[in-house]
Amino acid sequence: MNIGIYGYGNLGKGVEDSIKRNSDMKLAAVFTRRSPASLKLATEGVPVVSADDILCWKDKIDVLIICGGSATDLPEMTPSLAKHFNVVDSYDNHSEILTHFKNTDKSALEGGKTALISCGWDPGMFSLNRLYAGCIIPDGNDYTFWGKGVSQGHSDAIRRIEGVIDARQYTVPVEEAVDRVRNGEAPEFTARDKHKRECYVVAEEGADKERIRREIVTMPAYFEPYDTTVHFISAEEMKANHAELPHGGSVIRTGRTGLGDSHKQVIEYKLTLDSNPEFTGSVLVCFARAVSRMAERGDFGCKTVFDMAPADLSSQPREEIIAHLL
Repeated sequence: MNIGIYGYGNLGKGVEDSIKRNSDMKLAAVFTRRSPASLKLATEGVPVVSADDILCWKDKIDVLIICGGSATDLPEMTPSLAKHFNVVDSYDNHSEILTHFKNTDKSALEGGKTALISCGWDPGMFSLNRLYAGCIIPDGNDYTFWGKGVSQGHSDAIRRIEGVIDARQYTVPVEEAVDRVRNGEAPEFTARDKHKRECYVVAEEGADKERIRREIVTMPAYFEPYDTTVHFISAEEMKANHAELPHGGSVIRTGRTGLGDSHKQVIEYKLTLDSNPEFTGSVLVCFARAVSRMAERGDFGCKTVFDMAPADLSSQPREEIIAHLL
């Protein structure tokens, strides 16, 4: 299976690593909007191609994994590329997913291609588990906790503040809230009840740190609804202690069954990730296998993780899956 990578940032590198670990796949090419000569891949012998020349590869790529940002890249890239390639993306703006789906579906159907959007761990694996749990326990409540982990979008928002050189923002679940849910309770939470934000900031020499702190904790949507702590550190400490991109979280469904709702039921799916982009890349790659198989069957248009058969994700024969995993 020939896989193409469109975009070679942290996520693209995570996809490349995962392709190496799947014996039925080969990295065919990496496409970039930067100068191709500026990229050095971890895989020997793979061409780096200008994004302007991607249509020359229409018949050489089974699935193109698009590794762009959700804010501005993917809403344009995915529908455009889905006219010509089977594609997978990790679009994660939850409130706009349906619009992105409709735009991509139109393009993929026009081109006779299969497109999968919003694939990763949330949306993606967490979405699947919310669906499964809600179907199993219809009388219940969903809770999603993120972290402890680096939020790349929130970190970027801090770096845009005047006087900030670098920043990392960690999303931290409130343990008391998690414990209540795991105990089978059905509390109603505010955003502040569920998560805290911890910020590590490298400021310019002479910068007004109190102003920076105030701009962070009062930032609407990003930090104002949460208990937010700001730590000012040196660039050396940032490099030594905050260079990695860990993340994770839990999806928990609590509910009741039995006569008189006599029995508590709790379902939990949990992730603890040393590397968010490498794990997300691994999810994209296994779902690319399913996209290729669906395209071979003529199942075109836009899909989500809800539409993918679990057996299509595996490189193992169906009989092996039944014999060893069922």
